[in-house]
Amino acid sequence: MRLKNIALVLIAVLISGITASQGDIDYKDRSMLRKLKRNDISTDLQPMAVSPDVSDQDTNRGRFFMSHAQKNVSQNKYIYVGRVHSCRAGGCSSPGMGSFQGNSEYFDYFIVFNAGKKVELVRVFNYQATHGYEITARGWLRQFNGYEGSKDLALNKNIDGLTGATISAEGITKDVERVSGILRSLDANSD
Repeated sequence: MRLKNIALVLIAVLISGITASQGDIDYKDRSMLRKLKRNDISTDLQPMAVSPDVSDQDTNRGRFFMSHAQKNVSQNKYIYVGRVHSCRAGGCSSPGMGSFQGNSEYFDYFIVFNAGKKVELVRVFNYQATHGYEITARGWLRQFNGYEGSKDLALNKNIDGLTGATISAEGITKDVERVSGILRSLDANSD
C-alpha cells in the first residue's frame, strides 16, 4: 500500500511538472544547438531586430536570430526559436485562442530559414505536453521544408494530419505560417 501511495505521488509530481510554471524559452538550449551543429549551421546566433510594424503579440512567442556563414553571405541562415501552446492544464482546446490564462502545455521548437527565407529545417527540442508527441518526428516536420510563406498552410490539405496529435499539429502548422509571414514582412519593411 505504501509503495502504491509513493507511485501516485510521483505521477502527480510528473504531471504537475508538465503543466507547472513554464518559464522562459531557452534560446541557447543545448539539444537545439547540437541539432544546429549536426546540420552544419553556426551556433553563434545573433539576435535580429524586429520591425516596429510587428506587434508584441507576434514577438512574445519567440525570437529571430541570424546565423552568419563564415565565407558566403548567401549561406546565412535566419533562425526562429519559439513556443507553441498546445493545451491548457485540465484540457485541450484550439491553439488559435490567443494568449493563455494560467498554465498550459507547450513545446519549444526552431525553424531554420535559408538566405532566400525558405524553410530548410523545423525541429521540436522541448516537448512539454502530455499528448501529440508525434509532431516531433523528422519525417512529418520535413513537410515544411521549402515553405516561404506565400500560401496558407492547412492541416489535412497541404500538411498531413496526425491522429492523436491534432492540436499540436495544428499549432505548429499555424505558427510556421505566422513566423514565415513575419520574416517576409521584415524583408518588406527594410526596403
